[in-house]
Amino acid sequence: MEGVVISGSQMIFALVVSIFLLIFLIMKTKIHAFLALIIAAALTGVLGGMPVDGVLGSITKGFGNTLGSIGIIIGFGVMMGEIFEFSGAAKRMAKTFIKSLGKGREELALAITGFLVSIPIFCDSGFVILSPLAKAISKKTRKSVITLGVSLALGLVITHSLVPPTPGPVGVAGLFGVSVGSIILWGIVMGIPMVLVGIVYAKYIGKQIYQIPSEDGEGWVRLSGAQTLSHYTDDKDDEKLPSATASFAPIVVPIILILVQTISAVLKVEGTIRSIINFFGSPVIAVGIGLIIAIYALTNKVSRKETIEQMENGIKSAGIIILVTGGGGALGMVLRDSGAGDYIAQLIAQTALPAILLPFIISSLIRLIQGSGTVAMITAASITAPMIATLNVNPVFAALAACTGSLLFSYFNDSYFWVVTRMLGIKEAKEQMRVWSFTTTIAWAVGLVELLILNAFFG
Repeated sequence: MEGVVISGSQMIFALVVSIFLLIFLIMKTKIHAFLALIIAAALTGVLGGMPVDGVLGSITKGFGNTLGSIGIIIGFGVMMGEIFEFSGAAKRMAKTFIKSLGKGREELALAITGFLVSIPIFCDSGFVILSPLAKAISKKTRKSVITLGVSLALGLVITHSLVPPTPGPVGVAGLFGVSVGSIILWGIVMGIPMVLVGIVYAKYIGKQIYQIPSEDGEGWVRLSGAQTLSHYTDDKDDEKLPSATASFAPIVVPIILILVQTISAVLKVEGTIRSIINFFGSPVIAVGIGLIIAIYALTNKVSRKETIEQMENGIKSAGIIILVTGGGGALGMVLRDSGAGDYIAQLIAQTALPAILLPFIISSLIRLIQGSGTVAMITAASITAPMIATLNVNPVFAALAACTGSLLFSYFNDSYFWVVTRMLGIKEAKEQMRVWSFTTTIAWAVGLVELLILNAFFG
């Protein structure tokens, strides 16, 4: 019995040392997050008492298994995102929602646009593309650009954090071994209340910091009270944009295919129909179909050479995410094979802490420490996935807990913080935090409440 205790203590010691080293390497050294994850995985295994050959085997197995399930999806997704950027499809979606929802609901229209656009596009890129539209609407309607910009940024970051095929949630789904369709479905369900509550705060902070673009469009004007509103009707570049059908189809079609596959599994559809649904609803095939639709529906006015070059730019940006995700898989496999995950799970099971909070808390802490939401959720998933399997927790909600924790208090060490605040003309640190750090924290808190409720009823 004493030997087991010593072994368990050694496992925990190894994990704690490795996590601290991982955070130090990412925060304070020139070592990339991918290499840091591999170093942490190796150290966890060696200090935890695993044979050296076993450590190396676990690292390569974990890396390969993880990327085998999600690497292709990430590659397809980022190529689709590049096409959305240069084709103008994102702007077309925004204008479609603005016209559909009507006068006075511009912030809701931008939030919905961000919510959909960020499914294939990184939130940073999405905001850069769409923020000029928010600026133009502010100039036309005299609504505070802060209200409009925060609503847009919030819609973008929530699906970026919760809904595949954005790389972070896809990686987390792979690490927890859950279907991408389940994460899409529940991620959308959780994301809607986050957006709605966030819009309420966006309206509030927009009144507190009431700012609109200057007449020449080069600067900003601070005003003390709301001005008369007019409807945004600037359609001068509409003829240059793709149609609404062509713009929405590359996102909507894959989501429908994946959700049909998920629902058919729940309904226990059998036979040939099930095989067909499973094939076209598998995330790799569904997202691949979406990419084909994007290529042929959105690049009519662009040459073959330019289209391929743009997609290859997307592949370059995907490389980092793929490596970091694979590194997280390597760390998770070492934790599984060493027995550390099972041992810690047993300890947690003896406490009053709800197990669903474990990935949420770890993701939140890592987010605060190093800033990257993707790294936070993947690291939390790689650490907790081996434990969750033995704690009677629905792995779908555990995966969403890791994703939701990554929303906590975006601030100076998060690149998106600077993209949002600077492009909205906010330069004072205190105002920057009120505009964006508080917004993401509100979404994080709403997500926590949702997690606890969903886990209580469906976990």
